Amino acid sequence: MTSSVVRFPAALIAVALIGFVLWDAFEAIVLPRRVTRRWRLARLFYRLTWTLWSAVARRIVSRVRRESLLGVYGPLSLLFLLGLWAGSLVLGFGALHWSLGTTMNTPGESPSFGTYLYVSGTTFFTLGLGDVTPRGPVGRGLTVLESGVGFGFLALVIGYFPVLYNAFSRREVSITLLDPKAGSPPNVEELLRRHGQDHFHRLDRFLHEWERWTAELMESHISYPVLAYFRSQHSSQSWLGALTTILDTCALLMAEARDESAWQARATFAMARHAVIDLAQVFRLDPRAPSPDRLSPSDLARLFHLLAEAGRPPSDTAETTRRLADYRRTYEPYVNALADRLLMPLPAWTSTTRPHGA
Repeated sequence: MTSSVVRFPAALIAVALIGFVLWDAFEAIVLPRRVTRRWRLARLFYRLTWTLWSAVARRIVSRVRRESLLGVYGPLSLLFLLGLWAGSLVLGFGALHWSLGTTMNTPGESPSFGTYLYVSGTTFFTLGLGDVTPRGPVGRGLTVLESGVGFGFLALVIGYFPVLYNAFSRREVSITLLDPKAGSPPNVEELLRRHGQDHFHRLDRFLHEWERWTAELMESHISYPVLAYFRSQHSSQSWLGALTTILDTCALLMAEARDESAWQARATFAMARHAVIDLAQVFRLDPRAPSPDRLSPSDLARLFHLLAEAGRPPSDTAETTRRLADYRRTYEPYVNALADRLLMPLPAWTSTTRPHGA
C-alpha cells in the first residue's frame, strides 16, 4: 500500500515531465511563431547559461578572446539544450516504468531505478540491445511509445540544424556585403561617403534590399531566438551592428527630407524598428537609452556636410537635428538593450569614433 501511495504521484510527475519537455521542444523546433509563455524549459536554460557565460566574457579584457568565447556559446548551447531535452525524456520514461512497477527479465533480482533508466535510455535512442526487456502489456506498450518518441525526436533534431544554419548563412551574406558599402564596422559616414553624389540615388535600392533583410531577420530570430546568439565570423561585424547602421541611416535621411525623397527610408526604418522592438520583447528587455550619446554635435556636422556634398543639404539644421533626435528615441533604447544583453557593441555614426560599448 505504501509503495503504491508513493509511486502514484511519481507517475503523475513523470507524465508531466514528458509532456512538458515534448511541448517545449515542439514550440522551439516546430512552431514557427513567437511564444509568449514565461515558463519554458528552453527559456530558463538560456537565461541561466547565458548569464553565467556572459559574466565570464565580461571579465576578459582582450576583445579577440572575448569574441572567441562568445562565438562558441550559440552552437554549444544548442547541443546542450538538445541533450537536456533528451535526458529529461529518458528520466521521465524511466520514472514512469519505475512508478508502474514494470516487470523486467532480470531473474533473481528486483529491477532498481537505475535499471529502469538504462532500459529507458536504450529504448529512447533505439539501440535495441535486448539484454533487459520489459514484460507485460503495459511495459511493452510504454517501450514502443518511447521508441517512437525517440525516433521522432532524433528526426526533428536532424531537420532542425539545416533550418538554423540556412537562416544564419542568409543573414551573414548580407552583413558581409555591407562591408564594402559602409565600412567595417559599418557606420553612416562611410555609407554616405562611398555612395557620394554620383551614386546617392542608389541608396533607395540599397535600403530596399535591407528592408527585406530585416523582415527575414525578424521572422527567423523570433521563431528561433537562439540565432541571436550566433555571432559573425569577424569581430567587427554583427547582425545588431548592421541593423543599427541601417536604422541610423534611415533616421538621418528621414530627418533631412521634407518631401517624398525619403519614402524608401521610411519603409525600411519602419521594418527595422519593428524588428528591434519585437526582439527586445522576445528577450524581455527594458529599453534604455545609450550613455553617453552615440552622436556628438561635431559628428552630426560632418554628416550634414556629406549630405550637402551629395546634393541633399538640410534646409534647417536645427529642425533637422530635432527631428533626428525624435527618430533616434524610437529605436536606440531597444538596440542598446539588445547590445548590452548580447554583448554586441553598437556601431558609431562616424568612422573616427569608437563603437558604443566596445
